[in-house]
Amino acid sequence: MLTNLLLATLLNAEAIGGYAAGCLQNGVALPLTGPGYQVIRTKRLRYYGHPTLISYLQTLANQTRMAGLPDLYIADLAMARGGPFTTGHRSHQTGLDADIWFRMANRPIGKGEQDSPAEWPLINERRYQVHPGRFGPQQLTLLRLAASKPEVARIFINPVLKAQVCKQASTEPWVAKLRPWVGHFSHFHVRLHCPIGSPQCEPQAEIPAGNGCGEELDAWLKDKPQLPNVSGINKVPTLPARCQQP
Repeated sequence: MLTNLLLATLLNAEAIGGYAAGCLQNGVALPLTGPGYQVIRTKRLRYYGHPTLISYLQTLANQTRMAGLPDLYIADLAMARGGPFTTGHRSHQTGLDADIWFRMANRPIGKGEQDSPAEWPLINERRYQVHPGRFGPQQLTLLRLAASKPEVARIFINPVLKAQVCKQASTEPWVAKLRPWVGHFSHFHVRLHCPIGSPQCEPQAEIPAGNGCGEELDAWLKDKPQLPNVSGINKVPTLPARCQQP
């Protein structure tokens, strides 16, 4: 049962606009450490989210810890009031997106590494192939737990890694939520549905029928897409009127 404090927070918080053109009202900060996770790159101040996202991440970390996985590395969520970042993602603006690394932590991250942790790419970008031994049972378990929750709209993942999941778990219903996208060599990107109490939140399009392991994925793998030209990535989008208020 929700406590009165959590219920009040949920009622006051609101995701406004679209994932790539919106803002966050009364978001809350994810504690920088907790059971089963550590927040990285904290100097960016991108560890805020809608309460549903914070609850999702803490629940996921508890579940992965109970499954015997090391601590999760959680990277960008949103800024305190959402909106566009000055560098990096176009999305993450409404407090409903989160990046989770495939690299996990067997020990607390050191202060010297906290803001620039070494990435652990699962893919050889030149060959567009998985590095041997880097996508194993732990990564599959993490994705299964992350994608199985009903509040998840989709998870963006590299096409090569989606193919690995299709080889091992194609009949499981959560696999459809894994959507191939460029980049994402060392992390995956969780996106939640618009929460209750956010009438101005613009929902994500519905996932196509099927598990996404057929012709759609084959097209991604054939083309071997790379990161697009990001020269305009820092252009401020047109935000809803409520996001422009001081």
